[in-house]
Amino acid sequence: MPLTVYNTLTRRQESFETVEPGKVKMYYCGVTVYDYCHLGHARACIIWDVVRRYLQFLGYEVRFVQNFTDVDDKILNRARQEHSSMEAVSERYIKAYFEDMRRLGIKDADEYPRATHTMNGIVRLIHELENKGFAYPAQGDVYYAVRQFSEYGKLSGRKLEDMQAGASERVNVNDPEYQKKKDPFDFALWKAAKPEEPAWESPWGKGRPGWHIECSAMVREAFGTSQGDERLGETIDIHTGGSDLIFPHHENEIAQSEAVTGKPLARYWMHNGMVKVDGEKMSKSLGNFITIRELLDRGVDPMAVRLFVLQAHYRKPIDFTNEAIAAATNGLQTLKEGLLFGYQYGKQLGFTTPTVIPVALKEETGGMLNTEIVERFQEAVNDDFNFPAGLAVLFELAKELQREGNVLVHEGKTEIPTAELQSKWYTLVTLAQVLGIDAKLEVETPQSSSISDGEIELKIQQREQARKAKNFAEGDRIRNELQAQGITLIDSREGTRWHRS
Repeated sequence: MPLTVYNTLTRRQESFETVEPGKVKMYYCGVTVYDYCHLGHARACIIWDVVRRYLQFLGYEVRFVQNFTDVDDKILNRARQEHSSMEAVSERYIKAYFEDMRRLGIKDADEYPRATHTMNGIVRLIHELENKGFAYPAQGDVYYAVRQFSEYGKLSGRKLEDMQAGASERVNVNDPEYQKKKDPFDFALWKAAKPEEPAWESPWGKGRPGWHIECSAMVREAFGTSQGDERLGETIDIHTGGSDLIFPHHENEIAQSEAVTGKPLARYWMHNGMVKVDGEKMSKSLGNFITIRELLDRGVDPMAVRLFVLQAHYRKPIDFTNEAIAAATNGLQTLKEGLLFGYQYGKQLGFTTPTVIPVALKEETGGMLNTEIVERFQEAVNDDFNFPAGLAVLFELAKELQREGNVLVHEGKTEIPTAELQSKWYTLVTLAQVLGIDAKLEVETPQSSSISDGEIELKIQQREQARKAKNFAEGDRIRNELQAQGITLIDSREGTRWHRS
């Protein structure tokens, strides 16, 4: 069956068709960088990492963009508590983000735009909304006039009339912000500068952007202006995030972007379910707030965390318990034995290339894949990225190889032809890579790099030249070469920055 995707916007499962044939533009609403990433972030990042990997496995050219929200009240509050600055807090937790994701085997996005690097685009977008009658200034602030956008509520299914009835008792009419608004449902696009807070120049005076406008501008620039034509960013293929972002964040993104362009912001809106801990919502007040690094530092295998996440359908909530992670760890052991089969027995069986790890691209595996198994895997996963059903195929294959390994140990030979065993092992390793489960079953931490800062800058220049010449394969090769030496590149509108892992 062809790939079908559940679309939050239409509330139904639809055939997957991209704006541009063979290419996918995918945007993930990333983290607000004021603290260490927690289990909820781990789930979201793993899910969208695997969705991206699977689309690439199907042959799509995927451009994956993930933002950092680096100007926000939470970041400012953390900076005040630490007698630090917003920039220092953001940088520290962005670095921590990359450290945590490396351990989970998350592939780098193609670009990581930041709100603070998109100020010109944010101001321009607000100005366009104002010119079209969707925004109005008020004492240094600028607000979005919600009732001007007739389709407001189409993503969340909420109606303003129902929300108004429920909110009437919660409105504080003495709130200065409330008094500035023409309507209680209007939301801030631009906030006037406050003492001792970072601020940027704008036609409405110094200030900083609201949260929702940041993503609208970053999507537009990441997929439009950076490629020389802003219109290219008007409609992307997939917009993702946690289900807690459906309202108001993604609803407001749609209102902002589509009011300006008159076109859909995204063809498909996809949202992952939330993570509970022992049946309770994760929160610091309940004392069940678990960060990724805390969990992994306990000795939990990163691949077991990935397996735990993938064993539940991405749209459903999952409950993190000690029993659940123990079960995932046991399941990982089964996969391990299958994945190590070729390394342990390949020489004995006469495998042609027993130490080669195939990549997760069908056309590059030299015809070694078992077509029937791959088709079963694809048929399962094509049903709205049903990774649990895809995993069932892998477990079945791993158990078969596990059995044959036991036969070889006890009897010294197997009745199954060598070519068939090698094909099944290659297939298992390849499909495991599609799910981000590393064939060596560990995400190797890059060793300290001896490459100098000057050499890094030279490599970055060479990569930029390759990309300008549209030699993207060479650009990716240089990025991967640096990453192998512990150097992470971060692309932004201002150029490419880097840090050592």
